[in-house]
Amino acid sequence: ISDDSSLFVNIGTTTEAVARQLTDRRGLLVVTNNLNVVNTFRHSEGIRVMTAGGQVRREDGGIVGESTTGFIARFKVDYAVIGVSALDADGTLLDFDTREVRVAQAMIANSRKVILVADSIKFERVAPVRIGNIAQIDYLVTDERPEQQFLDHCRESHVRVMIAEESGCLEL
Repeated sequence: ISDDSSLFVNIGTTTEAVARQLTDRRGLLVVTNNLNVVNTFRHSEGIRVMTAGGQVRREDGGIVGESTTGFIARFKVDYAVIGVSALDADGTLLDFDTREVRVAQAMIANSRKVILVADSIKFERVAPVRIGNIAQIDYLVTDERPEQQFLDHCRESHVRVMIAEESGCLEL
């Protein structure tokens, strides 16, 4: 994500880690429903932050609900940085909270490029609510190589898969 970009950042510890890596950027507009992301960026002079209104979840500082989804739908940004709770081998993106899912879907629909950030544990988990499919994603950044079936779905959908390492990203 380069300087002078606009982006959505949704709820999750992985998306929060991405936010911490972007604090030295200039000219960013960050639209988020994550209070932790707001706090990460609020002292960064080169970054403007806009936050959605809605119900604040006590457990994680996520803002959810219909007013949140409506706020997100007002924008068209360069990137959406999305986290999920689980990834199925068939390429399905999943979460637990239907309100959070609607916000993530609005972010995906209103961005030019979608970056899915998911640690390898997400491939082992299950969740009941469908966000969408890997075909809606442009980039997947994870910490370990996914199973071949999932990688096949990524290749078929032209998703660029990157493995985050301490020295940088390795593209598969």
